[in-house]
Amino acid sequence: MQETSAQRIGWKAAGKSGSVAAGAADAVAAGIEILERDGNAADAAVATILALNVTDHGACSIGGEVPVLIYDNRKREVKSLAGQGGAPRSPQAIDWYMQNGIPNHDIKMAPVPAVVDLCITMLQSYGTKSFSEIVAPTLALLDREKEAWHPLLAVTLRRMVEEEARTSGSREARLQAACDRFYGRNAQCNDIAEELEAFYIEQGGFLRREDLAAHKTLIEEPVSANYRGYTVYKCGPWTQGPYLCQALRLLEGFDLKGMGHLSADYIHVVTEAIKLAMADRDAYYGDPAFVNVPLAELLSDAYTSLRRPLIDLSRASQEARPGDPYGMQPRNGSGVFRPGIGGTTTCVVADRWGNMVAATPSANVCHQGGYGRAGVTFGNRLRSLNTTPGHPNCIQPGKRPRITLTPTLVLKEGRPVLAISVAGGDLQDQAALNLLLDFIEFDMEPATAVIAPRFATDHHQDSFDPNPVREQTFLKAGSLTLSDQVDPGVRDELARRGHQVLPKTEPIAKPVMLYADPISGVYHAAGDPAAGRHAAALDA
Repeated sequence: MQETSAQRIGWKAAGKSGSVAAGAADAVAAGIEILERDGNAADAAVATILALNVTDHGACSIGGEVPVLIYDNRKREVKSLAGQGGAPRSPQAIDWYMQNGIPNHDIKMAPVPAVVDLCITMLQSYGTKSFSEIVAPTLALLDREKEAWHPLLAVTLRRMVEEEARTSGSREARLQAACDRFYGRNAQCNDIAEELEAFYIEQGGFLRREDLAAHKTLIEEPVSANYRGYTVYKCGPWTQGPYLCQALRLLEGFDLKGMGHLSADYIHVVTEAIKLAMADRDAYYGDPAFVNVPLAELLSDAYTSLRRPLIDLSRASQEARPGDPYGMQPRNGSGVFRPGIGGTTTCVVADRWGNMVAATPSANVCHQGGYGRAGVTFGNRLRSLNTTPGHPNCIQPGKRPRITLTPTLVLKEGRPVLAISVAGGDLQDQAALNLLLDFIEFDMEPATAVIAPRFATDHHQDSFDPNPVREQTFLKAGSLTLSDQVDPGVRDELARRGHQVLPKTEPIAKPVMLYADPISGVYHAAGDPAAGRHAAALDA
């Protein structure tokens, strides 16, 4: 990689010609390298994502997933790219899961690998570069051979480069040929898919070449909500993202700025809004290709007005309280759940043409199962489905799990101003909400927001517990984790209101944030240094 790129990498950066914030420094360098070579935000995001699958391996993998939000400056629109693989398509496999549950230790918990198709789709639809150009920084990392699977994955990626080079036609057609070789859709050569299938069979898994060949990255309309003059965009209800929009709608009715940053009132109200929105997440979200998710109702003025009075300014709720968006009732059932008891990385990119990308690569890599001849490790995302008959997130053939991965884009007056990506499972949108409010209500730019104290709750179902008895997946009623920098007097007042307060020294989730200053034209990017995040930018 270019030495000039590496020298610019720290935890915060500013520049007019583009910026990248992500996990490891070498992955940020990969994205910056592509921007320096006149690649756009889509090109640089793909380069960063591919490199993260080496530098941040364990938190993400080529065999994992990566949902993306992208702002296309030419079309002046935001789209969601559904980089999430589904369950095996075999009905017999689904019968096995329903009878035996979704395991937590082997290949049966892995969905179809989604990263490669996502990257190729983004390059085809929004990028300008070839796969060979984009993958070069990742191959340089793999050629260091620090892990046993590195040379194997390098061979796999070079086979894709080879397929691109020997295919005639447009850039898009050559990219497709490279992708088809990975997924077994090539009429002449499907060696990668064959090796993947052999690994699945050897490990006792259900995925087959038919599952690989059928996989497709959907380009979808995002979900959005307006808040204080900003439009906040999230991926659809196959992620947890829309609940952040629900929480913002609830919070519109409160003077958060007047309460004061990190005051007891502020933390209390935001936490209570999160609890209500996450209860709806747990009750209604799932893959919209399989279930009807009532998003219009959940985000409506009428429903929000019914739900907002459930926030008691003096007491912390100890219940899970989903509403009834169909009957327009503030509560659905008693909602009393028992008190009880991730691995992801980050990527945001902007370029000198005004394009912006937020992506959240992941996999929760299972090291026990190995990687096979293709060097492709696998994760556990099928555990974000469940085996509850009739539940919107119950496993079905080909169904995407309702995942926690949830990038964020924010526009003001039709122009992108913020991109946020957070690692941390069920904490992701809670941390994203912290950062959004830091920016919108309290005028904090990224370098201030990412190191400001954060707070979160475990008052929700565990998104990685497929237990069919959903009440038993509820984590901890009334919990409130606070950065230990929060004033002790505030912590005492929150405890008096009934919050189960737990001060924490370590970072609460791992965020990166990118701000496009509409006046100066400067991009400001930062990642929480305590969480191992990095950022870099290009000058004009």
